[in-house]
Amino acid sequence: MDWQEIFHNIKEQHDFSEMEAFLEEAYQNTTVYPARENVYQAFDLTPLDNVKVVILGQDPYHGPNQAHGLAFSVQPDAKFPPSLRNIYKELESDIGCKRTSPHLQDWAKEGVLLLNTVLTVEAHKAHSHKNIGWEIFTNEIIKSISRELEDVVFILWGKPAQEKIKLIDTERHHIIKSVHPSPLSAHRGFFGSKPFSETNQFLKSKGKEPINWCGGEVND
Repeated sequence: MDWQEIFHNIKEQHDFSEMEAFLEEAYQNTTVYPARENVYQAFDLTPLDNVKVVILGQDPYHGPNQAHGLAFSVQPDAKFPPSLRNIYKELESDIGCKRTSPHLQDWAKEGVLLLNTVLTVEAHKAHSHKNIGWEIFTNEIIKSISRELEDVVFILWGKPAQEKIKLIDTERHHIIKSVHPSPLSAHRGFFGSKPFSETNQFLKSKGKEPINWCGGEVND
């Protein structure tokens, strides 16, 4: 099983023609992020059989030069988003990593699926592509990962991500949850939650290679 087969199966079960028409018009008549060729980048960089960890975001960043298809990640020369800055603070506190680039492509290549639940957004309008059909698609992705793989770590930050627990077989997979790393909530339990070391301890306990959270940054 690979992503292409899973995409095919999802499209057999659900009609996305209205969403596709909406997106066609949106890309022609408004500014949409990420660029069309990057909408599925999370799947391109993390093949199904490489997935060890899933980090769930909501919708893409809606400013220029930010979103490129990976949740929480922005392009190397973009301004640091506040949530990602807090993720890096916790990373340094947890395992001593000091990252400088806001680009998370190396995590994706390590087996971390950085999945937003909505994959597109209109410029400067957060949640503008909510409920056009993406949630149906990404819920099916989560269910497929739960069904097809074993011993995946699902990192669920904030209530919207935690609502997805019902899609996951918690007997087969490991759930890590805390409040969202946003500046609005990070001090209420995100800082000190140690998700990175917990992930690696679990992976090692299952005989899997841990994630290199620190290295291989893209700085150019």
